This record gives sequence, C-alpha cells and structure tokens, in this order.
Amino acid sequence: MPISIQNKQKRQKVDIGRVRRSLKRLLKKLDRADSEISVLLVDDDQIREINKTYLKRDRPTNVISFAMKEGAFDHVHPEILGDIILSVETAARDAQAGHLDFMDEVEFLLIHGLLHLLGYNHETTDANERERMENRERELFVMLRHYDIE
Repeated sequence: MPISIQNKQKRQKVDIGRVRRSLKRLLKKLDRADSEISVLLVDDDQIREINKTYLKRDRPTNVISFAMKEGAFDHVHPEILGDIILSVETAARDAQAGHLDFMDEVEFLLIHGLLHLLGYNHETTDANERERMENRERELFVMLRHYDIE
C-alpha cells in the first residue's frame, strides 16, 4: 500500500508519521489496504490556486480530492485511489474555531478526502447521501481517535 505524502507548506508543523499511520488504518478498515494514495499538504495560497484552476472556485478550502476512479481510464489501475490536497493553514484555523486538536482536524479532513476518493459525495447529492457520508466520517474518526467530532 504505497502512501505518498508531500509537505509543501512551512506554516504549521504536521506529524507526517501520524498521517501515514492513520491512512494505513483507514485504508485497512475500508478494505482498501492494497490501495495507493497521494497526500499533498499545502498552505491557503496553494490550495486556492488548485481550487481555482480545477474547480473554478477562487478561494481557499480545507481539502480537495481527485479520484482516479473517475473518467475514461478509471479501470487501468484500480488500486490507485487518487490524490488528497489539504490546506494545513485552513485546518489550523478550523481546529482553533472548533476547539479541536490540530492533528485531529487533519485526520478528519483526511477521512473526508478519502471518502470522496471512494465515491462518497455530500455536495451534489440528496440528503440521504450526505447523511451516509457524515455517518461514515464519524465512524472512521471514532475508530482513529476514540471520540466523536461535532
């Protein structure tokens, strides 16, 4: 299970070992232990540019996922799930606003991004799909951190 993690930001210290361990546990729990995933940690300026270029949204966001199972060549390498791009800067602000541990917030955003890679969607679907994704997020977060996030 190759997990590639690149830290392209300098604003916040991130425990890369914890990120890797958490992703391994999550992939195993999701029966995707042999899957490949890439994580890019960036700042707000970097994620804003990615968001603008690929999603036509000119603002920073907390996490963006690019699933490899979408598109015409989704069958070529089914073991490659895709890429998760996470703004560490936004995660730090969100953690502070929600009175959460910074790394817990990072893990929650990784869960969110990973579920998008697996086909979950909360933006353009009905309320049942949103609820299904939110429930799965909570379940996986509790598995990792042993408390529920609100």
